[in-house]
Amino acid sequence: MSQPVITRFAPSPTGHLHIGGARTALFCWALARRAEREGSGGSGGGGGRFVLRIEDTDQARSSEDASRGILEDLAWLGIDWDDGPEFEANGKTLGGDPRGVGPFRQALRLDTYNRFFDQLLDRGLAYAAFDTPEELAAMRETAKSEKRTFRYTKPEKYDAGAARERMQSEPHVLRLAMPTDPIVVHDEILGEITFTQEHFDDFVIRKNDGFPTYHFAVVIDDELMGVTHVVRGQEHLNNTSKHVGLQSLLKHHDGRPFRVPSYAHVPLISNPDGSKMSKRDKDKAARAAAKDARLTASPIAGLSDDALAKWMKDKKAQLDTGPLSALAEHLAVDLPAIEVADFEAAGYLPGVVCNFIALLGWNPGVKDAEGKDLERFDMEYLAERFAFDRAGTSASKFDREKLLAFNADTIQHELDDDAFAALWRTWLERFEPWVLETLGDRFERAARATRPRARTLRDAIEPIRFALIDDDQIVYDDKAVQKGLKKGEPSGLALLERFAPQLSAIEPFEPETIESAVKAFAESQEVGLGKIAAPLRVALTGTSVSPPLGETLGLLGREICIERVARTIGEHTQTSA
Repeated sequence: MSQPVITRFAPSPTGHLHIGGARTALFCWALARRAEREGSGGSGGGGGRFVLRIEDTDQARSSEDASRGILEDLAWLGIDWDDGPEFEANGKTLGGDPRGVGPFRQALRLDTYNRFFDQLLDRGLAYAAFDTPEELAAMRETAKSEKRTFRYTKPEKYDAGAARERMQSEPHVLRLAMPTDPIVVHDEILGEITFTQEHFDDFVIRKNDGFPTYHFAVVIDDELMGVTHVVRGQEHLNNTSKHVGLQSLLKHHDGRPFRVPSYAHVPLISNPDGSKMSKRDKDKAARAAAKDARLTASPIAGLSDDALAKWMKDKKAQLDTGPLSALAEHLAVDLPAIEVADFEAAGYLPGVVCNFIALLGWNPGVKDAEGKDLERFDMEYLAERFAFDRAGTSASKFDREKLLAFNADTIQHELDDDAFAALWRTWLERFEPWVLETLGDRFERAARATRPRARTLRDAIEPIRFALIDDDQIVYDDKAVQKGLKKGEPSGLALLERFAPQLSAIEPFEPETIESAVKAFAESQEVGLGKIAAPLRVALTGTSVSPPLGETLGLLGREICIERVARTIGEHTQTSA
């Protein structure tokens, strides 16, 4: 690589980052980081930079909160950017404008776009169009009735002078006089693709509100920011012909033509059933639950009965995040994780998420020690190896079970107790602070107890939930009671009564000494360890499953153990009688 590789990620700020967008950002980041490493290693490369740009020209859908959400999502994933909006994360400032190519929000770049609009108008390569929505709809209907694809082209008797006059007082858009010659796109993944005249028309480059369309702004910004490689999803492939056509017409003020970046279109991400993985999947899940519950009136504030009815009938309708989350909570339905923030809230680890999504459309082409395709790697490995020759062309299915297995394996086998406790504490502080408050100085012990069973940071709450509730909140599982307390001779309940006095004598009340005391008791009664462990678990947790017995008792503490055992004996002795 003799020149710098400059990639960019340019999301629209309309909500948190979709996991597919995160995959695109990760590939852009990895391509730039590999070039950066090769450049700094003296191999003749020119280095690499990753640019983050916010495409907020759609003023109706863009918001500052959504912009910040995207920055937070990328920072959480560990995808740092060299040029772009400044953002503080983990004591480090991301972004900035060291090359002087900003600003990085399109709404702040209107003067720049206007200069190029004027250039195209002056050269006769763009023209004003005054068609009303009704007139455009009629044109489309005519094309449909004639069984042809609707393509807008410049009217034959177009009067540029009169149009200039009308532009001063009438609503209008600007359209590009699109070249008619075939356009060839050299794609790094899909190969050479030729677009002919039937694939494009004179598309809009400036809307009637004065803002550029996505197609225009992206071409201008990529050129002025020095972008050399454009990596994006295959859904943008048809747009690329527009962009290359526009690049062929634009010039800098000194006459230099615009460059054509290297394009790479990565495969789409689908659900296991082959459907597109979309934010609408959340509405689909909530809508199904609402229909099962036969909702006829809205159970939440901020959502009227009429709005609820309309949403339930329209499969394409989407509720805002707030009402949708409230409705899902009311219906006790878990919405599928679709956006990066969903996976963070669900307790996935950012490195695991990046590892998993990197495999959606790319693989390192390396075997592991067992001769299987290598699937587990970190960000550093990706940055060293990423290249388009290992990219796929077909849609990648998002296997949630596989992601969960990756996460569980990392927590249970790759993190030590201290590392897990640090991650879990940070996550709890943000999402479930009540757990920290309830555990107090028992937190470290709880972390050690739950890690071997946890699949996610949220899931880690479940194995120690018995330590987060009051004694009178325990609900005894019937099967556990029958097997653990009532069966056998002597019964579990009888053994529990004999063991109860020993709880006061265990000193210190720590996992090791507790385990030793329980083992000694079992030997004294000439029963297996499980015969006393089972009734203890039922008494302390209400179930037959818990962390190791010493950890369970130690986490609760002596007083609570004594109280719960006494309560169990009292309640179930009465029941037996």
